[in-house]
Amino acid sequence: MTEPAPPYGGDVAKRKPAALQLDTLDKLAVPYFVVTMAAEWWVLRHRPKRTLGDMIDASPDELSGTQQPGDPLVPLGFERRDTVANLSMLAGSVAVGIALMGPHTRAEQFFHRHRVSNLGSRRTKLVTALVLWDLLYYWEHRWMHEVRLFWAHHVTHHSSERYNLSTALRQPWSPFLVWWVFWPMSLLGYDTATIRKAGQLNLLYQYWIHTEAIDRLPAAAERVLNTASHHRVHHGANQQYLDKNYGGILIIWDKLFGTFEPEVRRVKYGLTKNIGTHNPLRIGYHEFIGIAHDVRRADGWRDRFGYVFRHPGWKPVAP
Repeated sequence: MTEPAPPYGGDVAKRKPAALQLDTLDKLAVPYFVVTMAAEWWVLRHRPKRTLGDMIDASPDELSGTQQPGDPLVPLGFERRDTVANLSMLAGSVAVGIALMGPHTRAEQFFHRHRVSNLGSRRTKLVTALVLWDLLYYWEHRWMHEVRLFWAHHVTHHSSERYNLSTALRQPWSPFLVWWVFWPMSLLGYDTATIRKAGQLNLLYQYWIHTEAIDRLPAAAERVLNTASHHRVHHGANQQYLDKNYGGILIIWDKLFGTFEPEVRRVKYGLTKNIGTHNPLRIGYHEFIGIAHDVRRADGWRDRFGYVFRHPGWKPVAP
């Protein structure tokens, strides 16, 4: 899951303050989150639980490979400090989105005025917008794992060592780094209200897949849709799970572009090197600070460029 689309919509943006530009789904989001998180906690309360850190000393064989019929799903559940941190990150993300709404809306309107197609004006525009948004989201999500600057933005969402519905709300605070990925929709003739709706529905769909209360859906759904099982893999630090299952609503993009991995071994959630903090500022900006340190110590511009734009973990080859 990635950052929420900024709350804007058509001509309304010219008439109302940013904080008031909320549709019915926006207004229902908070009670929906509260009710569903409470329900998830209730469902999991008597289930056997794993211990946080139970896989820290796991061997490579225990973290990878295949096993039939597969490891059983044993949840980690909720923890108060982790949940509070997740909600704090959501509040910050919403605040940043509102603050940057104006520039982003103007950029989309600029591209819409210079559109090269009227695909987005057809009667089926919301359906096609949902599919196109999901495809672009796949590539945005993939690039956020493959380019360190974008990873510094997205790593926030992966930094929890737990996995529950509140994890979906652990959202980053620098969405301006990747908003450009969706600007082609404006060039194809989609207005800002339609783009926002597609992004909103995509984001809301991804909320429910952040859970260990659901094991697997029927096989037909698992083949086409992104599910809780597929997305648990995406949040895994197991070697075989790294950089897999980027899809938003549809998992078919991963199968088409070669990044699909089924859930077989138990998932070790979090990062390959966890940050061990519940401080929202450190959660939101620790990787940006790491980039700054590496750039400052780099020997030349080639290495500085590499630390910013090459894959996370990149280091220059020793002479």
